[in-house]
Amino acid sequence: MAASYALVLLVAGLCVSGTTPSGPWDAFNLAPESKAVYARTVYGVTGTVENADNLANNTGSATLVGDGSYVTLDFGYEVGGIVSLTVDNATSLSSLALSFTESPLYISPLTSDDTAVQDASMSYDGVLPLTAPLETGLWTAPDYRLRGGFRYLTVVSTSNDPVTISNVSCAISFMPHWEDLRNYTGYFFALDAGSDDEDLLTKVWYSGAYTVQTATIAADTGRVDPPLGSPGWYNNATAGIASPVIIDGAKRGRAIWLGDMDIAVPTQFVSTYDLLPGRNSIATIFSLMTAAGELPYSGPPLSEQGSDTYAAWTLIGTYNYYLYSGDLEFIEELWGNYTKAMEYLAAKVDETGLLYVTGTGDWGRLWMGGYNSEANAIYYQVSALLNSAQLATWLNDTDLADAYSANATKLKAGFNDAFWDDDVGMYRDNKTSTLYPQDGNAVAVLFNLTTSADQASRISEGLTQYWNEYGAVSPELPDNVAPFIGGFEVSAHFASGNDERALDLIRLEWGYMLSTNISVHSTFLEGYTSNGSLYYRSYDGYAYDPTFISHSHGWSTGPTSALTFYVLGLTVTSPLGQTWSVAPHTSGLPSAQGGYSTTLGWFGVDWTSAASGFNITISTPEGTSGTVKLPITGTVYVDGVEVGEDSSEAFELPGGNHTVVVER
Repeated sequence: MAASYALVLLVAGLCVSGTTPSGPWDAFNLAPESKAVYARTVYGVTGTVENADNLANNTGSATLVGDGSYVTLDFGYEVGGIVSLTVDNATSLSSLALSFTESPLYISPLTSDDTAVQDASMSYDGVLPLTAPLETGLWTAPDYRLRGGFRYLTVVSTSNDPVTISNVSCAISFMPHWEDLRNYTGYFFALDAGSDDEDLLTKVWYSGAYTVQTATIAADTGRVDPPLGSPGWYNNATAGIASPVIIDGAKRGRAIWLGDMDIAVPTQFVSTYDLLPGRNSIATIFSLMTAAGELPYSGPPLSEQGSDTYAAWTLIGTYNYYLYSGDLEFIEELWGNYTKAMEYLAAKVDETGLLYVTGTGDWGRLWMGGYNSEANAIYYQVSALLNSAQLATWLNDTDLADAYSANATKLKAGFNDAFWDDDVGMYRDNKTSTLYPQDGNAVAVLFNLTTSADQASRISEGLTQYWNEYGAVSPELPDNVAPFIGGFEVSAHFASGNDERALDLIRLEWGYMLSTNISVHSTFLEGYTSNGSLYYRSYDGYAYDPTFISHSHGWSTGPTSALTFYVLGLTVTSPLGQTWSVAPHTSGLPSAQGGYSTTLGWFGVDWTSAASGFNITISTPEGTSGTVKLPITGTVYVDGVEVGEDSSEAFELPGGNHTVVVER
């Protein structure tokens, strides 16, 4: 997996060295200090295991005595990679097995979490055997038996003869192109008086960042599909045309899904500025485009076709990649295929001005197809000024930019005519539906398909009807909480000006994922049921197999970028941040600080809010420029100079370091 010289140069162009200041936020960074990690505690022992506690923190050896005796080691958080151990003493008949799980509910000496196939018996993966005769010395699992994500490792004696082991460790395999996994280029810190845990928002930000790190893998460590048979799993499939790539889940999935990336890549941007995996993943998806211009639903080895929404998400992700990276050469190389993919989708727009969905694959929702509001909202964002039209403008293709903008304008009018129900105050799922979906309404607000602030606010309020004590239940996937769509909902509440509602949803849904004792307390679940259980999508493709659920899924990290883009208010508006915007949403918080880096330099803010006024320091690279929109009204001072008595309008600032004060 060694990087070539060309890859090293490319990494240098798409990454920046860690530039964040040190502070109390460092304590929330979950990334391990070393790529060799050891269990923190012994979770439990069954049978006879002498000196079991020695296996925690690698303090010595332990002896398993008797067939079926086992010890479960707790790494304390989500890890993944190649497991090894030292056999200190064994007989010719001694043998062992290893099992892996993310949730403590499914710790077993007989089987691991299912990763290869969803199986109602929860036994497809089985265990990793170390068969007799065991040789003394270091044993390392073969590369193809890499375990992508787990917290609990169970070591089982499978014979009556004793065996003494030590040095049980995991060699971290994610982010293979990074030496220092803690070398973040962005940070976030805020004390949250609205939560029982004042550090919750900071924890959520860092847990999202770490989740995406665990889902960044070498391209030759994808999940083998079709699977090779039970028991067993294999993670040596080719998942991309270049390495590394960003995939859906650390444990299970391990393939590129571009819809997921439209949450995961913004998370990378604000935390690690690790954009190379996104570049390689986008290139992989475009390499699978059909002659007709259809983009695939997923990357290899799945390489599925048949999703209009994920094709559109690919185009949105391409725009985001360029916005964050400024990698013009890559966009120019893709542009012919990009416009061809646009033509493929545009051909599905009929005389109504709406996209008629025939590729019905999506994130897992039911009832996709036809004139669907979610799909049309996503397609609008693809066409609108912020995406394809803006890309065409940056590439000096003004005629195409004008055409894309005109199509978007027509679509917005048709969208509201077709889907808006003024009596309910929300968009329908389709023209005749009585379902008012979470996804279609959230992305419609986020992508500015609403025609007034009141309309957006009504949708924000309407979405709360789906909340319960565990999160926002998606009516388009009944009885399930889908944090992928929940992430868009969080941003929609911010975008509609309902900031405290956005934070309430983060506290509710992501707070549950971090606190529940059925998960890993470090990364975010793919999804779960409306009663908080792990039977996500049980009736819809997951075969009632709760072990199949991913506990570290990049698509569930929406709050990480939302806290940066909205609470800090810090966004880039042209590639690399040549232009930027600062528009904090104080959200009832007394203060917040943080920022991120691009290759231009550091973008950061530090603000405090009180009854008497508002103070913010802004740091952006010299030579850039931006706008500032303040969250309160009053007399404004910039760098000590009074500039006006009305802070309700945005004003311009050059790059550099500035202090802005508002006095009521």
